[in-house]
Amino acid sequence: MKRREFILALGGVAAWSLAARSQQSDRMRRVGVLAPFNEKDPESQVNFTAFKKRLIDLGWIEGRNLTIVYKFTGGSTEKIRAAAEQLVAAAPDMIFAASNVSVAPLQKMTSTIPIVFTQVSDPVGSGFVASLAQPGGNITGFQGYEAEIGSKWLEVLREIVPRVRRVAVLLNPNVSANVAFFHTAETAAASWQVTVTAVGVRAAAEIEPAVAAFAWGPDDAMIVTPSPLTNTTENRALLFALAARLSLPAIYPYRLIAGSTGLISYSYAAAAQWQGGATYLDRILRGAKPAELPVQAPTKYDMVINLKTARALSLTVPPSLLARADEVIE
Repeated sequence: MKRREFILALGGVAAWSLAARSQQSDRMRRVGVLAPFNEKDPESQVNFTAFKKRLIDLGWIEGRNLTIVYKFTGGSTEKIRAAAEQLVAAAPDMIFAASNVSVAPLQKMTSTIPIVFTQVSDPVGSGFVASLAQPGGNITGFQGYEAEIGSKWLEVLREIVPRVRRVAVLLNPNVSANVAFFHTAETAAASWQVTVTAVGVRAAAEIEPAVAAFAWGPDDAMIVTPSPLTNTTENRALLFALAARLSLPAIYPYRLIAGSTGLISYSYAAAAQWQGGATYLDRILRGAKPAELPVQAPTKYDMVINLKTARALSLTVPPSLLARADEVIE
C-alpha cells in the first residue's frame, strides 16, 4: 500500500472510531433514582440540583442521552420497597440510591444492576460492600457516617453540656448503622460516667412520646441519628420543638441553618456526596465496574452552634468549642 493510501486508511479508521464513540455516548441510557425523602424538602432540592448540575457538566443531558426515573418515597418502608421493586423490574442501566433504607431492599432484589449510593452510613457494617477499598459486588458509592461517629457526637455533646449524665440516642432500630452509632457512643460513655440509652422509633408518630418518656432530669441530653425518619423538614421541626419544650440539649446529624432552634450539629456536606454520586454514575455508564470503584468517605465535617438556643438552655459554650465551630448562629 502506498504511503498516501495508508494515511487515508488510518484516517478512515480514526473517523469510524470517533463516530462509534460518539454514538455510544449519545445512546439513551436509563437510570433509576430512589430517594426516601420529600421531593419538595429544601435540602433535597439542594442535593438534587447539585446532582443534576454535575451530570450536565459530565455530558449527560436528560432527554438527549439520559432518561432518569425518580422515585421519591418519604420515609415509608412500604413505599421504599415498592419503589425499589419497580425500579429493578424496569431493568435500568444503573440505580442511584440515597440512604441505607434504599440500598437494603435493592441489594436483596438485584446482584447485577449497578447501584451507586449516597448518604449511606457504615456500608461495610451494613453488609452493602465487602470493604471500602474493594466493594466487590454491584454496589459502591459515597458513604455518610462511619460507626465511630457515635462517640464523636457524644464527645461534642459533653463539651457543650458538661453536666450531662444521661443521653438518649434517637434511632431507627431497622437501620443497622443507627444501632452501630449507639454502640460506639455507649462504649465511649463508659469512661465518662454517662449512661447512654437507645430510644427506638420506626414512625413519625412514635418520636414525641419516645423522647418525652426519656427526658425527665436536668442532666439529660440527646443524640439524633441520621435516617429519612429524622431528616424530613417536618420531623426536624418536631425534634427542635420537643428539645425546647423539654429543655433537652441535643446534637443533630444535619447542618443547622439560621432560623432553626437546634443547639448544635456535627455533619458533612450532603450535596458533595450527591455530586460524587453523579461522577460515579458517569464512570459506570462509560464502562467502569462498581466492584472496582472504592467507596469514598466525607473529607470534612462542619460544626454549627446556636448561641440563642444555648442561652435558652442556660448553657455557656466553651470558647474552645466556639473556636472550632464552622458557623455560629447568634
